[in-house]
Amino acid sequence: MNIIKTFILLAGLTALFGWIGMMLGGQQGMMIALVFASIMNIGSYWFSDKIVLKMYGAQPVKSGDLYNMTFDLAQRAGLPMPRVYIIDSPQPNAFATGRNPQNAAVAVNTGLMDILSTRELAGVVAHELAHIKNRDTLIMTITATIAGAISMLANFAMFFGGGSQNGERQGLNPIIALLVMFLAPMAAMLVQMAISRTREYSADKTGAEICGDPLALAGALQKLEQSASRIDNHVAEANPATAHMFIINPLHAHRVDNLFSTHPKTRNRIEALEKMSDAFTKNPWRRAV
Repeated sequence: MNIIKTFILLAGLTALFGWIGMMLGGQQGMMIALVFASIMNIGSYWFSDKIVLKMYGAQPVKSGDLYNMTFDLAQRAGLPMPRVYIIDSPQPNAFATGRNPQNAAVAVNTGLMDILSTRELAGVVAHELAHIKNRDTLIMTITATIAGAISMLANFAMFFGGGSQNGERQGLNPIIALLVMFLAPMAAMLVQMAISRTREYSADKTGAEICGDPLALAGALQKLEQSASRIDNHVAEANPATAHMFIINPLHAHRVDNLFSTHPKTRNRIEALEKMSDAFTKNPWRRAV
């Protein structure tokens, strides 16, 4: 059912892309936009992970505590070892990307490693591995690419002519242009919300099962929520279409994001994890640090 729902939502994004093309260039513009969207979907499948990692300046690591922890947790999850990256950013956050478990990556901000204990860091890494295990990463990265392109295309609405009628070029009605500029990115954001919010709850649950410590992930989420809300993530602010990929919403500095947040409320996520904690009495990561 989730696969069908996700397919419908992605089809909706592609249709929205085509509609913007029609508004800007008539039937010909719609066809060009749909072809472009198809090319983007194919390109996103193969290269979106590399694009996002490069966008955030992620640097690969092949040894050390983070690498070894990821290896151990991946084995517990029954997953191939993903590539591990560190992003030099003071905002504590993390995300996973990749088209499938065999071509996946986990990226962790330096700010996250600075404030979390070993247990809490394991909970975050397990959450990201859960996205890989649940095969969320492909959908999340493709959605980020298409939604970003929709927002960019919508911003051009005021600078291009409208559709054609009887073979003659028509100027774009200013009211329609404004609707495209504001409604198209909002619609893309709503689709991102529909895709992301339920997946975060699922990844929290699966991540807690992988690390065997729901309270560690709950504690990490609490710290991340408090710190991320005070520290800017300038790359994410410049590329808001990627916000839904992170474990905690990275946006706060330049936008009102509570109403249209791509993440569920952290308090609700923590409460769900606390309800799971009684079922976990043994945990190899639960030790003094």
